[in-house]
This record gives sequence, structure tokens and C-alpha cells, in this order.
Amino acid sequence: MAGGHSHTHSHDGPGSRGSVAVSVLARVGLTLLLVAAAAVTVFGVVRYWPDDARTANQVGATAYAAPGVTFPVAEVTKVLPACEGADAATGAKPAAGQGGDVVSADATCGAVTVQLEHPTATSGDVRPTVSVSVPPAVSTSGLQPGDTVQLLRIPGGKSQPESYSFLQVQRGAPLSLMLALFLVVVAVVARWRGVLALAGLGFGGLVVVKFMLPALISGQSGLLVALIGSSAIMFVVLYLAHGLSVRTSTALAGTLFGVAITAGLGLLAVDLARLSGVADDEGALVAGFVTSLKPQELLTCAIIVAGLGVLNDVTITQSSAVWELRAAAPSLGRRELFRSGMRIGRDHIASTIYTIVFAYAGAALPVLLLLFLYERPVLDLLQTESMSEEIVRTLASAIGLVLAVPVTTAIAALTVGGAKEEPPVPAGVGGDSAAGPDGLGRDPEHDGHRGPSAADLVAAAGGPPPPATRAEARARMAAR
Repeated sequence: MAGGHSHTHSHDGPGSRGSVAVSVLARVGLTLLLVAAAAVTVFGVVRYWPDDARTANQVGATAYAAPGVTFPVAEVTKVLPACEGADAATGAKPAAGQGGDVVSADATCGAVTVQLEHPTATSGDVRPTVSVSVPPAVSTSGLQPGDTVQLLRIPGGKSQPESYSFLQVQRGAPLSLMLALFLVVVAVVARWRGVLALAGLGFGGLVVVKFMLPALISGQSGLLVALIGSSAIMFVVLYLAHGLSVRTSTALAGTLFGVAITAGLGLLAVDLARLSGVADDEGALVAGFVTSLKPQELLTCAIIVAGLGVLNDVTITQSSAVWELRAAAPSLGRRELFRSGMRIGRDHIASTIYTIVFAYAGAALPVLLLLFLYERPVLDLLQTESMSEEIVRTLASAIGLVLAVPVTTAIAALTVGGAKEEPPVPAGVGGDSAAGPDGLGRDPEHDGHRGPSAADLVAAAGGPPPPATRAEARARMAAR
């Protein structure tokens, strides 16, 4: 008993040392909190579920290319080396009388020759073969005959021939191979738990595609969409991957707290830093297409979603650490249990901070390199729109993560049962010395009892000598 509250014992998933007592009062409070959060999440999903007709109209009105433009797939038959000199940055020059990036058949650099997989409307039964100019990076990327690429084809007019431009390399096969390898490795190493985690990942993707993106397109608040979607993802992912238990509920409560902190800090930082949310060409295109959504709200939504994975990792680790500490040390008080859990948490925080910072640095490495080449003062570089967005994203996620550790640890320490008193030592048994099977004590390694105490040894030494004959032994037995 701790604090006068009764406890119940439960096994919290595989890998646990054993049953851990759970405070009834804390469990009821935690359950009520999560039930309220789940109710708000469900209400939010229903309330802000996007209008399918409005979303479809918005998507249909946003064309990727002009009417009549197609994107044929072609097989590479010849790759020319990158050009040097005046054409080094652009590739081969277009051929005379041709549109797009079509070059003459006798080009010697900066182009690839491809054959379309299917005939066009103007080629009859023949699969056209064309040579198109490509950037130097494509020429030196390892592209070789037999690879497939995608072109952009603009149909010809009355006096203009059809034109082609290089669009991208087809990477479906290697990406599918990497995905299959990932699934196999996770299933083999993590087994059933890994399969459930993959299922949770799939659910998270559905929430993003079916709810969050359409809701943003329809003009809903980016902050509310991020909070509702993140909460829905965490409820399903955590319970699916780690099981329905009080321990998982503790991690979920800490995760929701971290999400709320990250959201508040992200919203505040975006406003104070006067970030526009338009740091690159993609942001400008989105701002032009989706006029009902403020770019700042989209940035706030991105900040919240970006920290979900690492936040989940930290909270579930802290909850499991406290549970294992309680199982290993039942006599540890709640304060000591919290302190021990925080010692583990500080190590985890240190390593996770590195993970966040380097992950964002890796994603922004081209921007960092470009800004470094400009030789501008570091403070000026950090205040650019693109760098400031990454800094705000990193710091908001990191602060939410750091604060989630003590909160999760405290919830776990309050949820598990209080300290248990060690069982009293039976009379006549004690001391640190353990006697073997010689009659003076019991072997602790064989029957779990401690050896004789100092008083036992003194009493044995001061007693009568052992019987010399069987008759004397019988006489002593009869006297008892």
C-alpha cells in the first residue's frame, strides 16, 4: 500500500520482469485523462473531416501541366558524357527546328538517347527514338543503357513538331526493393512487435493522406489539424505496437503532453520570428495553389508532425524504464524511482537531441552548403527564411521532447505501486555468513535461507559435546 490506495497487479507486456503493482487511484485518473483526450480527438476528426467535394474541386483545378501534355516512359539506349565549357551547366543545345530539349542525333555530350515504350499518336506503329538534353548531374549519376526515364511530351501544332524534355529517372524498382528489404528486416528482427509497428505506420500514413492533407487543402486550421491528426496517430500506433496496458497509457499521456508543448512553442516561434512559411519554390507553389491556407499554419503543422516519431520513442522508453525499475527494486520509494528513471532519461535526451539536430542538418545540407559558399556572416545565414524554419522546427521539437521526459517519468512513478516493505527475517536466522550442509546452518544457494547468526554459533559452541555412543544419543532423545 502507498498513500492508503489499493493496488492491482498486472503483467505489462513481454520482457517484463514480472507483475508490477499499479496504483488504483493513479490508474483511474490516467484512464479518465486518456478517455477525455480520445473523445476530443474523435470529435475533432468528425468536426474537421474535409469536404470531399470541395477537396476534389481544389485538386481538379490544380493541373500539373497544360492540357494535352503527356509523360511517356522511355528506355535509355545511349548516355553521353557531361558537356564542358559553355554548356557545362546546361547540357547539349537544342537542335535547330526542334522544340523542348530535343537535340540533334550527332550530339557528343550532355544528352541521352531514349526509345519510347509505346508509339505516339503521330508515329503510327513505330516507337519514336529521341535524344534530349539532360543536366550534368544526370549524365554523371550512373545512368546507363537499359534504364528507364520519364519524359515530358508537348504535342505539336500546325507548324511545330512535338517536343520532348527530360523529366526524371524511373526509380520504382530500387525503391520497391528497399521497401521489401525494410519490411523483411523489421519482421525478422522485431517479429510480431515489428509487424504491428508497421501496421501502425500504415495507419499513420492513412491519417495524413485521408484526413490531414485534405483538411489543409479545404482551409482548416493547420494547428488544429496537426493536433487532431497527431493525437489519432499516437493513440493507434502506441497501443498497436506496444500493447494495451497501463505502461503504454503512461507513455501515451507523456506523448500527448509533448505534442501540446511542441505545438505551443511552434506557434509562438513562427509568430515571433515572423516566418512566412514560404522558404522555397515548393512553398511558393503551395501558397499560390491553396489560397485558403496560410503558409504559417502549414509550417506550424509541419513542426508538430516532424517531432512525433522521436517523441514517441522517448516516452515509451521512459515508461518501460520506470516499470523495470519497479520490478527490480520493489522497495524503492517513488522519489527514488523518479530520480533513477530521470538518470536514464537524461542519457536518452542527450542521444536523442543529437538525432534530431543531425537529421534536420542532413535534410538541409544543400542549403547549408549554398549559404556557406556565399561567405556571409553566420548570424546573417541563420536568419534567412530557410534556415530559420529549420532552427524553429528543431528547437520546438527538442524542447517538447526534453519536457516530455520528466512528465512521463513522473506519471509512471505515480502510476506504479508504492514501495513494498522487505519481509521480516525469521527468528534465529540472520547474519551474512552462510553455512554449508554441516548442521550449523542452511546453504542459501540451495534452499534460499540465510546462514546461522553469531548467536547461533555461540550457542552451538557452548552446548554439550556430541554423544559418543548410540545409547547416549537415544538417552538424550528420550530426555527431550
